[in-house]
Amino acid sequence: MPAKQQPATGGDPSPREGARAGRVSDGLRERVRHGLRTRAWRLRLYGLLSVQAGVAAALAWFVVFQFLGNPTPVLAPTTAVGIVAASMGSRLRRTIELLIGVVLGLAVGDTLMPFFGIGAWQTGVVVVLAIIVAVLLKGGGSLLTQAGGTAVLIATLEPPVRDLSVPRFVDAAVGGLIGLAVGLLVVPIHPQRTVKRLAEPVLDPAIAAMHDLATALRLRDLDGAQRSLGALRGLGSRLTVLDEGLGAAQEVVRLAPLRWRERPSLAFYTDAVRHMERSLYAWRAIARRLTRVLRDGEPVPEELPAAIDLLADSVQMLRCAIRARAEPQQARQQILTAVELVGKAQGPAASDPTRPHTHRLGYSGMIAAGDFRTSAHDLLMASGLNADEAAALVRRTADRDEWD
Repeated sequence: MPAKQQPATGGDPSPREGARAGRVSDGLRERVRHGLRTRAWRLRLYGLLSVQAGVAAALAWFVVFQFLGNPTPVLAPTTAVGIVAASMGSRLRRTIELLIGVVLGLAVGDTLMPFFGIGAWQTGVVVVLAIIVAVLLKGGGSLLTQAGGTAVLIATLEPPVRDLSVPRFVDAAVGGLIGLAVGLLVVPIHPQRTVKRLAEPVLDPAIAAMHDLATALRLRDLDGAQRSLGALRGLGSRLTVLDEGLGAAQEVVRLAPLRWRERPSLAFYTDAVRHMERSLYAWRAIARRLTRVLRDGEPVPEELPAAIDLLADSVQMLRCAIRARAEPQQARQQILTAVELVGKAQGPAASDPTRPHTHRLGYSGMIAAGDFRTSAHDLLMASGLNADEAAALVRRTADRDEWD
């Protein structure tokens, strides 16, 4: 009786194992590419920050050593670097509050610690008094936090040094002012580039999420629609950073002489980004309603996912036109085509007496259609149209489709 043939243990891997290995390899390469893109984006965004910090630290050290007679200037360059870092994407008032908080914490600590000494209860008393002084100055949260934190450092890590010709809080104030001057006068940020780089991590994921939502609608994939909604909701913190960046860029062109000539172009760019940002909130509402459409089993006409794809693509076209400072006529036409498709997805309007009331969308779908038109209106305003012009175009397109 012949022996049972044993399966070969060597040789080439099975097709299933090869496919699994290929998927693992593709996933690894994609993660590496994503990591490289993320690091490249961070380098472009914060590269100037390193130059500003280096220049501010060198100037602060030189000024305090040369003109204030401090042989070991530590607080001045430290404060200068901190102010430069804090001012990146922040409003000027918050940065000034941070500077005042540092100086105030130093002043209170250096004044009181020689009388109280160093210890646990002494540290607590100094922090309380520093924050009370900050409150009396009507400071905000940044000033209160920085005053208390600096008082702790002074009371524990850096006890007061006697017989200084210039108090340490003066060193810190000089360093902070130099940091502000470097950020506004010597090496100011490029406002449009900064806003563009802050907008990229908001708009790119939003566009991808809308395309994923359109695919989920075609497949009636509820989980996919929920993931798209989660991705749009997850942009909240990035939108906050973008808002701060817009405000900081406007302050730079208002206060930095080297950037004054960019005021008109930044005003247009900022308006466009703000209207795009408003449109993203409408996208979140659209995704929420269309997720409900799939959950409730409402109809999904084929025009609806096509319109979502068109609207997402129009944002990319609009960005390219704004960067090139070209008339975004093609993007406007695509937005209106998307509005027209949504009108077809709704079906005949109840206002048409010659047609029956045969809407093709359910309750949540009809609400999503209204949010879609709101988003289209905001994007048309981002293209440079005023509110009345954008509203008229959206209304005319929707009405034309209803009567066709």
